[in-house]
Amino acid sequence: MSELKYWLWLSALSGVRPRIKTLLLNRYGGPREVYFAQRGEYMTLVGVEESECRALEDKRLDAAMRIIDLCGEKGVTAITMQDAAYPRRLANIFDPPAVIYVRGRLPAVDEEAAVAIVGTRKATPYGIKMATRIGYEITKCGGLVVSGLTAGIDAAGARGALLAGGSCIGVLGSAIDSDYGGSLARDAEAAGAVISEYPPGARGHASNFRARNRVTAGLSVAVVVVEAPDKSGAILFADEAVEQGKEIFAVPSNADSTTGAGSNTLLKEGAAPVTGGWDVLGEFEDRFPGRLRNPGLEKTRMPKDQEAAAAPDGPAMSEESQTETGKGFLKLREPAEKKTIDKENDVSYIGLKKQMEGLTQAQLQIISVMNGSDMHVDDIIELTGLPAAAVLADLTMLQITGFITQGSGKRFTLNIKRK
Repeated sequence: MSELKYWLWLSALSGVRPRIKTLLLNRYGGPREVYFAQRGEYMTLVGVEESECRALEDKRLDAAMRIIDLCGEKGVTAITMQDAAYPRRLANIFDPPAVIYVRGRLPAVDEEAAVAIVGTRKATPYGIKMATRIGYEITKCGGLVVSGLTAGIDAAGARGALLAGGSCIGVLGSAIDSDYGGSLARDAEAAGAVISEYPPGARGHASNFRARNRVTAGLSVAVVVVEAPDKSGAILFADEAVEQGKEIFAVPSNADSTTGAGSNTLLKEGAAPVTGGWDVLGEFEDRFPGRLRNPGLEKTRMPKDQEAAAAPDGPAMSEESQTETGKGFLKLREPAEKKTIDKENDVSYIGLKKQMEGLTQAQLQIISVMNGSDMHVDDIIELTGLPAAAVLADLTMLQITGFITQGSGKRFTLNIKRK
C-alpha cells in the first residue's frame, strides 16, 4: 500500500495530462520518485506547463488515502502500470492512464483478440441489429468485445457479447463507482469487467468521454464502426484508433443514409467492410493461434428469439412473418355484404390475404417493417435493407394499390392495422 498511495496521488492529479504523467514516470522511474522530486525540478522538463507544475507540487495524500478506502468499500481494484494485470497493450499507447480502476474480473487482455464496437447513439434498427449480431458472433468465434456502453451501437455490441454467453469489457468515461450504463454495466461486470481511469467519487467532466476513446481503443486490436454519421464521436474514435495503429472495420450502410454516412466514408478511405464477426477475427487468426475459431455461419449466428429480445423496442417480426403472405395483419377491408349490383362485372371487396397474394416479396418486406404511421422513406430503406431505387418504386406501387399513403416530406403511412 505504501507504493500504491503514490500511484493514486499521481493518477488523481486532474490538472496534469496523462502523457505528462507518463513522461514523469519514465523520467523518474516511479511515482514515489515523482512525488519526492525537488520543488522547481518539474519546470526543467520539456512539455510540462506551469499549471501542471503547481499541481505536482501539491503533496497532500488525503485524496489518495480516501480513494484506497473507497475502493475497499465498493469492491474496486486499482491496477497500476507496474502491475502484471495492467494490459501491456494499453501501456503502449501514447498517453496511457497511470492507474485503471476495475469492477469485476479483468480478462488477460493481451491474450485476447479484443474488438471495440462503436457507433452512433441515435442508431437505426438496422444499426442495432448489426451491432448486436457482430458482438454476438465475435464472442462465439473466440474474441472479446470492448464497449463504451453508450446507448445505441456501443450498448448493442456489448449486449450481443453477453447474449453469446461470453465476457465483455465496459469502459467508462466517468467514476468507476458511477451508475453509467445501468443494468448493462452491471451485467458486463458480472461476466467480465467494467473499467475506468477515474477513481470512486471522481467528478465528471464532458472531456472525460473523449479521453475514454484512447483507453477503449488501447485495449483493442481492432475497431468496428457499425453506424456513424459524419463528424460524429464514433468517427473521432476511429481517428484515435488509427493513430494507435489499430485495424479499422466498418459495416456498410445505404448510400443515402445520414446515420451511416461517416461509416461509409471510412469504407471509401480504406476501412475493411464487414457484415459479421468472422470478417473481423479472420484477420487475426495467425496472431492468436488456437484461440479463434470459425465454426460456420449457422453456429455463430444469433438465434432469432435472442436477436428479437435484444432489440430496444421489443421483439421484431420474424423473417417468416415478414414474408408469409398476410400473416400478422388484420383485414384491409371487410368483405362487403352481398347486394344487388347493376353490372355483373363490378368487383366486390376482398379480404387482405387475397389482396396481398399479388404483392412481390420486396413489397411484402416493405409492409412488414412499416410499424408506425408517418415513416420517413430513409427509415424504410434502412429497415428493409433493399436498394433505395427499388424501395421507391415499390412504394409507388403500394400507393397505387392503396396499401400505403404518402404524406409530406417523403413520409408514408400504412393503411393496415396489425393484430
